Amino acid sequence: MALTVHEDRPAGRHAAVPPGGRFRRIYAPRASDALAFSMSTYAMPLLVLTITSSASLTGLAFALEWTPRIAAFVLAGNVVDRRGAAIVCFLASLGRATVVAAAAIALTMLPRGTTETVVILLLAAVTGTLSQFGFVANEAVGAVVARRGETRPDGIQAVLVGIDQTATVVGPLLAGFLLLAGPGWMLACLSAVSLFAAVLGLQTPPTPLRAASPDGAGKAGGMRSGLRTLVRLPALGWLVGGLACSNLALGLLQSASPVIVVETFGRSSASVGTMWSAAAVATLLAITCCRLVLSRLDLWAVGVVSATLASAACLGLPLAPSYVSYTILVAIFMAGDGGLTVVLRTVRSLVIPSTALGATLSLTMLILLLPFPAAGVIVALTPPPHLGRALLVCAVLQAVALVVTFTSLRSAPALRLVADRR
Repeated sequence: MALTVHEDRPAGRHAAVPPGGRFRRIYAPRASDALAFSMSTYAMPLLVLTITSSASLTGLAFALEWTPRIAAFVLAGNVVDRRGAAIVCFLASLGRATVVAAAAIALTMLPRGTTETVVILLLAAVTGTLSQFGFVANEAVGAVVARRGETRPDGIQAVLVGIDQTATVVGPLLAGFLLLAGPGWMLACLSAVSLFAAVLGLQTPPTPLRAASPDGAGKAGGMRSGLRTLVRLPALGWLVGGLACSNLALGLLQSASPVIVVETFGRSSASVGTMWSAAAVATLLAITCCRLVLSRLDLWAVGVVSATLASAACLGLPLAPSYVSYTILVAIFMAGDGGLTVVLRTVRSLVIPSTALGATLSLTMLILLLPFPAAGVIVALTPPPHLGRALLVCAVLQAVALVVTFTSLRSAPALRLVADRR
């Protein structure tokens, strides 16, 4: 299939490169979109648990929240490749703002019960789908800027991960505080943040465009293109496979923690948000350390240390005797996960060809997120007293997968590319 590439031209009426520095054109749009993403992701399961007091429905809600997000990834990558990141960021954020505002109005008229729960689940699915379009677009922007810029690519990716983790600090706390006043207040704030993200999305720099396929291959063609690219990049394939296994443990932790904290440790739902915010602070510190260490060590060494932290913490979580120790182990786990994310994003931004950027990004994200709905199903089917055993099994799988991954990548040239770019 012939591809027509326009390296420096965005789509449509955004053909002029928008003025402004890196903060205005990259970091600010990423921050506003990440905050909206974080608020919706962490607030919805807590809201379901508060309304239903059911661990099974909480796990089911987590699965329903992530399934449409995953389904949207390949389509999102194709749209970004063909239309450009700016218009995708704008339309996705504007759509999310509109849907959330409509849901806030609907919830003020509905009584507490099954109907309200159904509305929240539908809202989570729709906002999750739209959020994935914005996320893919922002990831494409970050990868292009890291490839073209004069700054070290690992530095740019560390800043982007830091923005995401800062949003993870603020999002759960802000959503939890607003939920005390009522769901309408939280949804109104989410709608406002999404609208702000839509405005900022128009400022994002151009991304390479791919001409439409004459045979209309569309979604399947994008999947095949991304798969062919991933097969040609074994280092990226190993990283994606290892982190996918790690994400099963992360997904189980995210979906089971509300139940464990509330029912096992006897804490309130606010303690769940506090735990995730503390974990995000630890992740930010880890990302800062990664930026400093990457000026002296290569990506492989940073990845090994991060994998060791994440695996050790996850293996200890089922044995945590109290809420405090559980929170500390979650923070260590998330710190290791943040380091692994920096490694993955840096390698991904360096080795993926620009002509297949959106499709390959979407495929890697699809693989990395497939474990999340599976984790929700595990929580839905596992009685609360046995969630610790399920977490232990996932922790063992994670440890084995990461050992195999970094053993295979010990001499991979792709993990030495950063040194050549300094």
